[in-house]
Amino acid sequence: MKEFGGRAFFIDRNDINTDEIIPAKYLTEISKQALKPHLLEDLHLENQDFDPHSPEIKTANVLVTRTNFGCGSSREHAVWALEVNDITVVIAESFARIFRQNMFNCGILAIELNSSDLDHLFNMQGEVAVHVNMEKEEISASAGGGENKTMTCTFSLNPFDKKLVQAGGWLAYADQNY
Repeated sequence: MKEFGGRAFFIDRNDINTDEIIPAKYLTEISKQALKPHLLEDLHLENQDFDPHSPEIKTANVLVTRTNFGCGSSREHAVWALEVNDITVVIAESFARIFRQNMFNCGILAIELNSSDLDHLFNMQGEVAVHVNMEKEEISASAGGGENKTMTCTFSLNPFDKKLVQAGGWLAYADQNY
């Protein structure tokens, strides 16, 4: 089974839309790979210096953000841009409905946490690693040294979405079951 988790990258903002995840000018690309260098290219964070080409984002497998992630136009390209950049998990308080389902359909895990668990995760200092236990529906996070460096919390998925993600997405699920 696919492993979910790894190094986390934090974006402390609500309402990150699909145009910020992958700019519309790249929607004419015919391969997912062509989207790879443009992930988060048009994301602007107020009072924060953000570089979408930083090593921290390029080596992350987990994206942690706030509410309503993936709002805006319902395009699969935004999820493909995450997929081709090896993002296996996105953790947020909430997701746009269609975007969330597109994530499951592509085999990416969308985890919704309550605001206090999400705040605790954001307050961890240093490089944070996240591990997901799909069977227990639990995440554990750890950061090197100091206080406030570990946490464990639970999440829930409906059984079908869980099967989609475990299979590697809708196409893999269909191949296995039909």
